[in-house]
Amino acid sequence: MKVLLKYSSILCGLFAVSQSAQAQSMNNDRATSQPAQKEYVNDTWLPSLVPDGTIDRVADRTNRTLQWHNIREIDIAFKRRVWKRIDVREKQNMPFIYAGDEYTGGGAFIEILLDAVRRGKLTAYADATFTRALSYEEVSEKLSVSKQTEVFDPVTGEPMIVETRDDFNPESVAMYEVQEDWIFDRNMGRLVPRLRAISANRAVEDEEGNFRNWAPLLTIYYPDAREVLSQYEVYNPNNDVNRMSWTDYLDRLMYSGYVIKTSRNNPRNVNNLGTGFDQLVNGEKEMQDLIQREMDMWEL
Repeated sequence: MKVLLKYSSILCGLFAVSQSAQAQSMNNDRATSQPAQKEYVNDTWLPSLVPDGTIDRVADRTNRTLQWHNIREIDIAFKRRVWKRIDVREKQNMPFIYAGDEYTGGGAFIEILLDAVRRGKLTAYADATFTRALSYEEVSEKLSVSKQTEVFDPVTGEPMIVETRDDFNPESVAMYEVQEDWIFDRNMGRLVPRLRAISANRAVEDEEGNFRNWAPLLTIYYPDAREVLSQYEVYNPNNDVNRMSWTDYLDRLMYSGYVIKTSRNNPRNVNNLGTGFDQLVNGEKEMQDLIQREMDMWEL
């Protein structure tokens, strides 16, 4: 009996030492595993010094991007490329101009792209042909607009022309153009849309502030940007907590865009849908034709 009590006390002691060591290890892990600091995308962003109200917000939102499944060329029944234009002034496209908050570190969509180019995470291209890469210095030259202003010399009083450059305003990037590939995959048995390119365009105004034209800023190859964009949240106007990443938002093509060009019967690669209202109508017909083409595949 004494022997059993002796061994029982030894086992209890060993169990207590084991529990203590495990607790010590967990405390050390908690002390050393600090959440990663969020990378801010503009110079004006400041992190909040207090928690986000009454909720226990996750400090380190490190998302993992699921890779697209490979589609072999032999498994493609047909493919069509569609060019769309996204006007961020539409209500459905308001996430593109959301300036971010003091907890996420993300700013407007164009600020996220520019920050990724500056840090070397993404490559900026001159256009959607991807034939010429742009350095961040070349992109920076396009951010500010030079203006000539007439001023008077404080000494002589004579008029003189002074060239100034305005600071970049993210809201000036009010239009994006995207390339979408619509692919019918025989293995999946359905039409698979894939976003290929995102081109940012900024508004050009005259000296009186009137809109003149759109100026191309940069183009991003979207498959290379999916991992970077997954770390930033898209604004949800209906629920402040239930937000998705930019990768999820763009993968699902949740933006509102109108078709300006397709690859069908377009050997010259021009805007083949007309202009104005005709372009909207013809673009909608092209999308309906894609859906009908998918339906016809089941009848073959």
